[in-house]
This record gives sequence, C-alpha cells and structure tokens, in this order.
Amino acid sequence: MNKEEVIDRLKSGNARFVEDKLDGQLQDSSRRDSLTGGQEPYAIVLSCADSRVVPELAFDTGLGELFVVRVAGNIANSSSIASMEYAVAHCGTKVIVVLGHQSCGAVTAAVGGGDYGYNLNHLLSHITPAIAASGEGASVTDVIKKNAQMTAEELVSRSSIIGNAVRSGDVKIYPAYYNLDSGKVDFL
Repeated sequence: MNKEEVIDRLKSGNARFVEDKLDGQLQDSSRRDSLTGGQEPYAIVLSCADSRVVPELAFDTGLGELFVVRVAGNIANSSSIASMEYAVAHCGTKVIVVLGHQSCGAVTAAVGGGDYGYNLNHLLSHITPAIAASGEGASVTDVIKKNAQMTAEELVSRSSIIGNAVRSGDVKIYPAYYNLDSGKVDFL
C-alpha cells in the first residue's frame, strides 16, 4: 500500500469502529502463524497510554497491521522515537500517526502545573512547548491538538532515520485527535 492507501484504510477502519461494525479480521490462529517469521505493519501509531484509547480497535485492525507505541501524552522521548525508528528502518512502515485524544490526563496535568515528582515532571516537560505555542488561555483540547502537531514535527527533527525518510518522501507523519465520546479520529 502507498501512504494514501494506508490513510484511507485507517479512516475506513475508524468509520467501522464509530458505527459499531468492526470486521475483526486478521485476529485468529492462522494470522498469528503467518506473523511468526516477521512483521510488516503498514502504520505506526504513537498514542497515549490512556486505557480508553486503543488504536488497534479505533482503526479496526488485526494482528501485525499497526506498530503501536504508547506513552502518556503521546510524547516523543528517546525510547518512543527509537521504537518508531525501528519500524521505519526495519519494517518498512510508511505512515506515522501521532494520536492525541480528548481529555488527555497528561496534557491536563501539564496545563495545570504543579509538582508530580521527578518522573512525571520529566514526562510533562515534553508537553510544555505545546502549552506555550497554544497561547494564553488556550483550552486543554487546543493544547492536545497542538501537542500532536508539534510531536509530529519533533519526530522529524530529533530522528535522522525518521527525518530522512520523511524528506525523501518514503514516510508521512499525520497528527490526529481521537474523540473519546464518539470514537472518531480527526486527522489534523
């Protein structure tokens, strides 16, 4: 599939999810058997770790179709970037979706400020640039969307593997927003 076909497939799968018409394909023992020799996921999804956001369901995909990286706030840290570099360099994945979502707790905490301890403060510091770029008085929803957009840009600037693949036209990155209430994914 080319990049446009991948996005069309993701959008079609999301439409089935929203309509409660999941097809449940590629989720059986024969599919598991077919994947023991390797993987060729057609998309990478950098998603929040929030339990309400499940990319494989939201896009109605089966085993081996998505390479999902999950971290609170869908941030680009060294580990999440390295995981995505692997999928680009070794699996031939052509599309990356940075998936923010409605009512993200990490973004809400970052906007609210405060001291959450060393580890969480470090994670939230990755969201601070989106807060600043969103402007004074921006809603949490605006910051969530800005964070997805800025994270997409950061993948290009912080990773030579991803950046080179984007510049050569081999990979395209799409920021997106998952609506908890409807299940719809909006590509930004």
